[in-house]
Amino acid sequence: MFLGMQGTDGLLFKLLIYGLLIGIGFVYLYPLLYMGVYSFKSLDDLLNPLVNWIPTQFYTGNYEQANKVMDFFSTLMETLYVTVLPALAQTAVAAVVGYGLARFDFKGKKIIFVLVLATFIIPPQVTLIPRYIFFNELNILGSLSAFLLPATFGQGLNSAIFILIFYQFFRAVPKALEEAAQLDGAGHFRIFFTIALPMALPAIIISFLFSFVWYWNETYLAAIYFGDALTTLPLQLQKFVATYQKMFPAEMGVSGGNQLNEGIKMAGTVLSILPLLIVYFITQRWFVEGVDRSGITGE
Repeated sequence: MFLGMQGTDGLLFKLLIYGLLIGIGFVYLYPLLYMGVYSFKSLDDLLNPLVNWIPTQFYTGNYEQANKVMDFFSTLMETLYVTVLPALAQTAVAAVVGYGLARFDFKGKKIIFVLVLATFIIPPQVTLIPRYIFFNELNILGSLSAFLLPATFGQGLNSAIFILIFYQFFRAVPKALEEAAQLDGAGHFRIFFTIALPMALPAIIISFLFSFVWYWNETYLAAIYFGDALTTLPLQLQKFVATYQKMFPAEMGVSGGNQLNEGIKMAGTVLSILPLLIVYFITQRWFVEGVDRSGITGE
């Protein structure tokens, strides 16, 4: 009963596994719980040492101020514009490149494969200055083209990972299907669009979602390439304190007043990650299936 026997798990083993899972889950959920609770705390609750996890009232003033500071809905539309288009372009190009490397033999194929891997191995900080100078000469700084153009040519954020995912996935597709289509008179483009792509749906989902999240969370390159022309929610979160102090200057001699507190900071943080959480909850089934069936495992 405690140690298990004949292929059955004992009580001791189950307690160990569930205890480990609960501990890991708590480590991941604690920051979210902390942000959620403190974002609904009023200033009185924050100053009251007796109020810990359960606020005395459902206070939404923190979100009202954070919404004004971040200009949430306008910034959200701009963030989607900056992330969705490059993610779509990167996924489409990675699918084409991965299919070409997996299905065709040509001179220089190994060299191209090595170059793809090199773009993933070389730290992006090494190529930052040359790329910035190049983009400046092309006059695309301050526009979406700074993200969209590299993604279109297979040089987006971590594009090598997605190319390898599609490469591994297309290698697992039986060649008999393509040979049968060729006997029916189908060309390479028709085979790619009617046979390969529908079977690569898990790889498409996982590539797009990962690409979407990485473009969403990218603040370093976005700040350098876009400047003040474009902004995103993570960039607004970085400037949250400075923007708040400009919009709500603290009144002299007034205790509390418009001073920035932890509840408002947590509300701004929740607003910045809320769209990603909604996207994950909507797509979690396809996301998990994509990870399980994509070319990462070759199954």
